[in-house]
Amino acid sequence: MTKKHPFRSPEATSLGRLLVLILLVLLGSMRPAWASEAVSLPSFTSQETTIVFIALLSGVISLLAGGYWYRSVVRMSPGTERMEEVGRAIRDGALAYLTRQIKTMSVLVVIIAIGLFLLYQGQKALGYDLADAIGVALFFVIGVSASYGAGFIGMKMATTANQRTANQARSTFRGALETAFRAGAVSGMFTVGLGLIGACLVFLIFKQKAMLVLVGFGFGGSLAALFMRVGGGIYTKAADVGADLVGKVEAGIPEDDPRNPATIADNVGDNVGDCAGMAADVFESYEVTLVAAIILGAAIISPEYWSADATMRHSALMLVMYPLLVRAAGVFASIIGVLAVKGEDREDLDPMQPINRGFWVSTIAATILFGLASYLYFDRFNPTHTVAVPTEQAAQQYTWVPFFLCTFVGILLAIAIGWLTEYFTSTEKKPVTEIAYQSRTGPATMIISGFSFGMESSVWAVIAIAVTLVLALIIFSGNALLAGYGISLAGLGLLTTTGYILAMDTFGPITDNANGIFEMSGVLEEDRASGRFAGIEGLSGDRIVGRLDAVGNT
Repeated sequence: MTKKHPFRSPEATSLGRLLVLILLVLLGSMRPAWASEAVSLPSFTSQETTIVFIALLSGVISLLAGGYWYRSVVRMSPGTERMEEVGRAIRDGALAYLTRQIKTMSVLVVIIAIGLFLLYQGQKALGYDLADAIGVALFFVIGVSASYGAGFIGMKMATTANQRTANQARSTFRGALETAFRAGAVSGMFTVGLGLIGACLVFLIFKQKAMLVLVGFGFGGSLAALFMRVGGGIYTKAADVGADLVGKVEAGIPEDDPRNPATIADNVGDNVGDCAGMAADVFESYEVTLVAAIILGAAIISPEYWSADATMRHSALMLVMYPLLVRAAGVFASIIGVLAVKGEDREDLDPMQPINRGFWVSTIAATILFGLASYLYFDRFNPTHTVAVPTEQAAQQYTWVPFFLCTFVGILLAIAIGWLTEYFTSTEKKPVTEIAYQSRTGPATMIISGFSFGMESSVWAVIAIAVTLVLALIIFSGNALLAGYGISLAGLGLLTTTGYILAMDTFGPITDNANGIFEMSGVLEEDRASGRFAGIEGLSGDRIVGRLDAVGNT
């Protein structure tokens, strides 16, 4: 029998043709870049360099905080031998998926990087020289690597913390809650830290020509997010439905039953889709909103104004540096919020309460920190105490207040979306309870009810976003360019507490896995036989992970 060569299969041939086509498109697109990609900046002063270093330091602190929580979770006991066996199977499956995806993507990344270099190296009229073209290609690869790195670290932490959370639930409600949330914060802090450090490196290396290179970094993060989020999302849903069909429908056994091997694939999917994929997706949003705000800020005051006016030159640099300050404030706000999440060992504890409390703490801290940073940056450390923006008639002067308000509007949007999400997905609220009630009359009424509530939730989310955009436009109603910049600041505000928001997201797959490990390992039967329960009378470990899992879905 002739052995089939892997690179001569129809699939490989189709992939090769696709890669060649992409390369030809890139090579054939040797045209001038859009003006927004070629925005130049005045020469940096010591103040701009200081701002970049402050943002870089906050990124390093974010990584250190994530590393500290990583080590604290890893030191915990992984549980019984059977729990370790189940946990290892989930880790191996998640790592195998992500490794395969990275190997497949690496070829495409190299081809696109070469195409970007060839595309930009000839654009001398727009300010690109050989070093800038290399920078675009290099930081495209760095953007892809950072996005994958954030997802990989978050997934590795989640597949380690699921066992620790399950084992903590055998003795303490508080310990299980805080372990899962601290582990989720690792993903959040590494996502934020890598994004900030990458953007700051562009500024430190290319300085006033950073605008020419930032597009490559943002594009790299977006490309990785596309594959990780969509690919991982399809995998997790296919594995989840497949496990349910085999177990619940065909075999009539409970979810996460150890007799159903498909449950391992289900738990793997939670990590590659809702953990690694989510981290890459949030990294992309975090980075693209930052890059967009910086580029829009640089485009407001053109060189013809700042080259002849020192006040305009200073204002142009302030608009570019301000997004970095907002991001730096968000790092510390997220750390404060994570530390504020404290569980309790009591039977009636709703795990959503300490998580919501931490969210409010992080948003309030973020508002105070970037409000203070805005005041000091635009007023105290600015000789004119205002930002001058040119118009057709005369320059308009703006204080720190409208910039702060636009960012604050984004914070309000984050609060609104959080409230809408909890309302439409919480087991204690009307939508979920009504859908459950409709299931008594059959799947048809349940599907119709669920679909209607899903569409309603989308409507309210769209309204919240539309109101945010209108408010940003109103704040800068006298200047169209500044209005666009204000909208980008609202996007920054929405993702200011990204470290905390991603901790909430990753909390879900960790607790879901913990619930599965608890059931598949048979540890509940062992604890019952030995008379071991949590430190709360009548509250066993399976009930604890069950409650955490329910909140994780929200």
